[in-house]
Amino acid sequence: MAEPLELIADTFPGRPAFDVGVSRALLREVAAGRRSETLRLYRPEAVLAFSVSDLRRPGFSRAVAIAREHGFEPTLRLAGGAAALYHEQTLALAWCSPERDERRDIRGRFERLSAWLARALGRLGVDARVGEVSGAWCPGDYSVNCAGRFKLAGIGQRLVRGAAYAGGVLVVSDAARARQVFAPVYQALGYDYEPASTGSVADAVGGVDLETVRQVLLDELAAERSLAQGEIGDAALAQAAVFEPTYKLP
Repeated sequence: MAEPLELIADTFPGRPAFDVGVSRALLREVAAGRRSETLRLYRPEAVLAFSVSDLRRPGFSRAVAIAREHGFEPTLRLAGGAAALYHEQTLALAWCSPERDERRDIRGRFERLSAWLARALGRLGVDARVGEVSGAWCPGDYSVNCAGRFKLAGIGQRLVRGAAYAGGVLVVSDAARARQVFAPVYQALGYDYEPASTGSVADAVGGVDLETVRQVLLDELAAERSLAQGEIGDAALAQAAVFEPTYKLP
């Protein structure tokens, strides 16, 4: 019988780079066999998370300044190909799974994670589909969208020996705030972006709150496997503090 999936909801206000370090520390513990499969599902602060490839774009410094001007703290992402945005009406997820051969099922992990999000949102009446939306932020084949019209969630993946990390963000409400930041940031980075491609769960089905969406996601998981409350632990927190400077931006 498989071990329960450990759930963690802890957040670290005012320390977005430390928050990224926590996910990396959990991934490291899963890879080393010191922790079972773990999912962080939590409410983030206002953060603009840039990818490593964004660093090489000519307009990167301007994009960082724009993020700060709009009240979003810039950090580096743990995974993903282009800038992603988090705010208080989004749900952040970080899923760390042990893998004997981490490169063997990259596509399968993307498919399972995106399908989970789509099925759960379907419980709320969202016409949730998996696939890219033209002009969307951080485009990808395993984005989750509403009826092919606007993107709701994006997913990235990172591999280490013995484990895989799949992380992402789901926009629950206040997509307008995301559009206001994405438009100038993506323009500075030189990426195509269409504001109408960004939407939220609330745009799809009306008034839903963050906790309702979070619970639906957990209910969908619980229909398939056992869940258990987990904790980060002192060792992972100490390691996260070591990683923290890696994800800070000047």
